[in-house]
Amino acid sequence: MAEAKVKIRLKGSPIGAHPNHKKIVRALGLRKLNQIVEKPDTPGFRGMVAKAPHLLEIVGGAAAERKQ
Repeated sequence: MAEAKVKIRLKGSPIGAHPNHKKIVRALGLRKLNQIVEKPDTPGFRGMVAKAPHLLEIVGGAAAERKQ
C-alpha cells in the first residue's frame, strides 16, 4: 500500500527567526514563501512542523484534519 504523504507549506519568512527554526525550514527543502513540499507522514516530519508553527503549516485534506 502507498505510504501516506503530508504537504508542508512555508507560510512565514525565516528571516530573523531562531537559527534552529531556519535549519528546520532548510532541512524540509523549503526556500520560498508559500512553497509546498510533500513528505512522508511520519512523527518526525510532523515534529519538525510543530517546532516552528509560526513558519510552517500542514495543508491539504485528511492530513491537515489529523493534525487537530
